[in-house]
Amino acid sequence: MTLLQTIEIETAPQPTATVLLMHGLGASADDFVPVVPELDLDGVGPVRFVFPQAPTMAVTINGGYRMPSWYDIKVTDLGREEDEAGLRASREAIEALIEREKQRGIPAGRIVLAGFSQGCAMALLTGLRHGERLAGIAGLSGYLPIASTTAAERQPANADVPIFLAHGTRDGVVPLARAEASRDALNALGYPVEWHTYPMEHTVCPPEVRDFEAWLRRVLA
Repeated sequence: MTLLQTIEIETAPQPTATVLLMHGLGASADDFVPVVPELDLDGVGPVRFVFPQAPTMAVTINGGYRMPSWYDIKVTDLGREEDEAGLRASREAIEALIEREKQRGIPAGRIVLAGFSQGCAMALLTGLRHGERLAGIAGLSGYLPIASTTAAERQPANADVPIFLAHGTRDGVVPLARAEASRDALNALGYPVEWHTYPMEHTVCPPEVRDFEAWLRRVLA
C-alpha cells in the first residue's frame, strides 16, 4: 500500500509520542498545523504530529465534485447510506501510518488518533478496531461511523481507551444530536468518554483547544 502523504511537525528531536490528526471534508493536511504551537505539551516529552492528506474523490452530496475526502457522503443524514467501503479503505490507509510510527520507535501506547468531522469518524473507526492499546482517541465535531458494527468489530486491547469528544452546540454540518448519539453508544459499550460542548458552529474554538491540550497531557503523561 502506498502511504498517504503527510505533514509532520516534531515539537523537539527524538519524539516519544505521536498525535495522528485527520482533517475534515474538503480540507487538507495543513488544516490543523496552526494548532500545534497552541498546545503546551512540554510535560509529556517530544511529540510528533502527523497530519495525513485524504485522497481526492467525488463526493455525492456535493454534486459529485472531487475533493479531499476520507469517504463519500451520499445523503445529509449521516447515519444513512454510509460509504462503508470508503470508510474501510481509509481505515487501512491510517493503519499503515500507525504501523510506520511503530517502526519509527513509537509504541502503540504512545499514539493518539485524532480528527475533525470526517477525520473524527476515521479516528473512532480505526482506533476502536486497532489490535494494540493506543494512548487515546480524540474526535472533534464528528460522529461514530457504521456504528452498528462497532460492538462486533472492536478490539479488546482498546476496550478502555480514553476518548475525548467535543462538539459545537450550533453545528449545522454534524448535528449535535448525532454526536450525542455517538457518545451514548460509546458509553453503552463501556468506553471512558470525556465529553465537551461549546457555543460554536462546525469549527474549533480556543476553549476546546485548551481542553484538548489538558486531555493530551493526561493520556500521554
